[in-house]
Amino acid sequence: MQSTENSSVNVPTTTPSSLGADASLASVASTAPGQLRVIKRNGTLVPYTDDKISIAVTKAFLAVEGGTAAASSRIHETVENLTGQISATFKRRMPSGGTIHIEEIQDQVELTLMRAGEHKVARDYVLYRAERAKLRADKEKLSQSSVAYPDISVVNADGSSAPLDILRLQTVVTEACSGLKDVNAEAILKEAMRNLYEGVSADDVNTSLVISARTLVEKEPNYTYATARLLLDKLRAEALNFLNIAPQATMAEMEHYYPQALSAYIQRGVELELLAPGLLAFDLDTLGKALIPERDSQFAYLGLQTLYDRYFIHSNDIRIELPQVFFMRVAMGLAEKEEAKNERAIEFYRLLSSFDYMSSTPTLFNAGTLRPQLSSCYLTTIPDDLHGIYGAVQDNAMLSKWAGGLGNDWTPVRSLGAYIKGTNGKSQGVVPFLKVANDTAVAVNQGGKRKGAVCAYLETWHLDIEEFLELRKNTGDDRRRTHDMNTANWVPDLFMKRVFEDKDWTLFTPNTVPDLHDLFGQPFEERYCHYEKEASLGKIKPFKKVRALDLWRKMLGMLFETGHPWITFKDPCNLRSPQQHTGVVHSSNLCTEITLNTKANEEIAVCNLGSVNLAQHVEDGQLNQQKLEQTINTAVRMLDNVIDINYYSVESARTSNMRHRPVGLGIMGFQDALYKMRIPYSSDAAVEFADRSMEAVSYFAIGASSALAEERGQYSTFDGSLWSKGILPIDSIQLLAQNRGEQFIEQDRSITFDWDTLRARVQAKGMRNSNVMAIAPTATIANITGVSQSIEPTYQNLYVKSNLSGEFTVVNSYLVHELKDRGLWDSVMVNDLKYYEGSVLKIDRIPDELKLLYATAFEVEPRWIVDAASRRQKWIDQAQSLNLYIAGANGKKLDITYRMAWYRGLKTTYYLRALSATTTEKSTIDRGTLNAVASGSTANLGAAADVPQACSLDDPDCEACQ
Repeated sequence: MQSTENSSVNVPTTTPSSLGADASLASVASTAPGQLRVIKRNGTLVPYTDDKISIAVTKAFLAVEGGTAAASSRIHETVENLTGQISATFKRRMPSGGTIHIEEIQDQVELTLMRAGEHKVARDYVLYRAERAKLRADKEKLSQSSVAYPDISVVNADGSSAPLDILRLQTVVTEACSGLKDVNAEAILKEAMRNLYEGVSADDVNTSLVISARTLVEKEPNYTYATARLLLDKLRAEALNFLNIAPQATMAEMEHYYPQALSAYIQRGVELELLAPGLLAFDLDTLGKALIPERDSQFAYLGLQTLYDRYFIHSNDIRIELPQVFFMRVAMGLAEKEEAKNERAIEFYRLLSSFDYMSSTPTLFNAGTLRPQLSSCYLTTIPDDLHGIYGAVQDNAMLSKWAGGLGNDWTPVRSLGAYIKGTNGKSQGVVPFLKVANDTAVAVNQGGKRKGAVCAYLETWHLDIEEFLELRKNTGDDRRRTHDMNTANWVPDLFMKRVFEDKDWTLFTPNTVPDLHDLFGQPFEERYCHYEKEASLGKIKPFKKVRALDLWRKMLGMLFETGHPWITFKDPCNLRSPQQHTGVVHSSNLCTEITLNTKANEEIAVCNLGSVNLAQHVEDGQLNQQKLEQTINTAVRMLDNVIDINYYSVESARTSNMRHRPVGLGIMGFQDALYKMRIPYSSDAAVEFADRSMEAVSYFAIGASSALAEERGQYSTFDGSLWSKGILPIDSIQLLAQNRGEQFIEQDRSITFDWDTLRARVQAKGMRNSNVMAIAPTATIANITGVSQSIEPTYQNLYVKSNLSGEFTVVNSYLVHELKDRGLWDSVMVNDLKYYEGSVLKIDRIPDELKLLYATAFEVEPRWIVDAASRRQKWIDQAQSLNLYIAGANGKKLDITYRMAWYRGLKTTYYLRALSATTTEKSTIDRGTLNAVASGSTANLGAAADVPQACSLDDPDCEACQ
């Protein structure tokens, strides 16, 4: 069997299980007399060269030590020394030249690493060699398998035909299954061969392999990685052929082709006006050599298919961007204005491609392009005049065009029946304008890549609040409905107190009480009570008095029925905001995690998002704080760079972003981290981990921003901020308690880090960013990295996820592998999971400890979700996208849950997921089809239920924020 290797030395560049190609140490060339030559495993001779040795050993070190700037210098010097030693050894042995076998070189590399004391690098190297040996053995075994290959011709993309390349098929499938436990290459091939026919297209051959592998995912989750690697074969053919590099390539061959691909792609992308010409200023050869091909093996199928469909740059629907090139393009875009741009691009690339951190979708879409709109969220305040209202709608359209999610504060717009002095008439209120904003979001989608999305906010004292609550109903006058727009209540603390005390609440039109919009805390309470007295004396009209508890129940009822409006809290967002001295937080954003100041006609708040993959930082059952700090230092720098590079389609957005420089570093993979630590979501230990992990993120993020301030300068409005006064997020809880009253808040305030030292540093050195943290939904980037989204509990242990890329069987791999270890995973268990819609609670043979650990979202009591969120909120200067899951939902449960959210100090809540007593009809479970799994059973109670199943930000109708 002919070997597909084109390398002389095999070295690891990631963990052994994810490695996929030999390191290239030599290229085929004529050999001068007396020169050393290398015998490859297929018997061919190639020249021995020092530079290839150096590259290979460097990658081995980078796999272990990472790519931080601090490590780079040591690695460079060490590699140079070790390379010299290795070459000197062979030159001493054969001063007149000669031949060396590939295995001898590998032995010498291993020996040199050990003698140099680089034991961890040597250990990974040994494991990698064993992995490659196993792969070769598997190929040989497969060549002798019982797979029946049809004697057919395959039609290529150019119209030519050729016999089915059996040897290449074996190689591609074997590579796809390499290093994956319980994955059978022969099973994939057998199924795929059944679907081939005379004259089948090359593209359909790949499709057959992909489909054959994905049907096995529900039986063994590792097939998702095999499926992704098979999809990669199609992607490689598209990109490499377009770039005139090669008609196709195996995973092993990409070690040779990847460096060429980056340079060719950048040049071709600039020619086609798809990429910014500034990318040509980078050292493309150096960056190409820094690519790590083996990281292609990290993708699960859902993640890679999502990138293929919507993220990779294409020309005439042909993907011209390979995965590692994609990450490098984003990294280059973010490093464009760095002084040491090549070094920083490599640092950013290594972080992104490791999956330890991921930038938000707009950054991934647009970094390095002609219109680098990299920001995720825009918050605006709508003024109370026609020119301002329609100007704001135009701003919405422009911001949405370049892939931004929108949050609009509509509170200043006067209510229905309010007096209009200019025309001596009466206003139609805020609702007709909301209809216009709704239709604008539909008309202008996000860059043609996903739907436009906007959320309208209204304060609870607004006279139109009752009609606002009904905007998403499916009944009533459709001209006063907004079926595509998200809505959210902006609730003052005073209203919640009136609910608790069962008192009345007064509704006003904002043009008669104009200062309420900008007031919060005690000043708001005093002024609001003053206006109530004025209204009772007939001095303010129109107004309406309602029972606070009745309005609260209507808020919960509409949330229950339609999923909207979400409930967010004005006072904690403002009283804990670092930027109280420069303005007011009038709303949150599309996904309720951003809390930034806005000013009508002056400042549109902008936030730039990215998320740390928490699961990647749990090692040996505990959080690796040293690795977390390194990740966050680089991530905050990347986020800060977004502000200066970003394309601003609206000038007031640039003004705000440059003035305050806010960023939003969040987390994802929280549930995966709990699995790795064997902690049930419904436990005190999970709440404690939420606290301690977020404390670490907060400490390192604030420290990183302060370090950037020392390097680059403070943000311009730092003086007067809570930061400048030594009040960090953990300290600002006291400000909320003082204004609200200690009897109305219960929030843990324990600490474990040395906050006094950091507090002093921030006061002395300043902050680069007015805001640093926000936990976004991460729906799509969590798919890309293959972890649970954001801070969510597991939706179901087995279900079908539907999004813009299609339908995907999702299986909880942690559960499956644990059941396999206990001998409990079989076809009966698969059927049981389908029948019980992904729940393990009613499957008798599953041990109780696993039932608790693998409880699904609706089996986690809401109090655990709220308590964990409360612990996180104490560390965050902004907010978190918090979905609430309630099984057997009723008015009492909703009332208790949302009162508790306010009482525990949360700033915002997001979607309500309510599970009805009668779930959706169970699917047929014995037909053996791919999607024979219930696609979800969440629904709001009530006839007008329209809350999406699973995560709304990842369903075909939204995909709005991340």
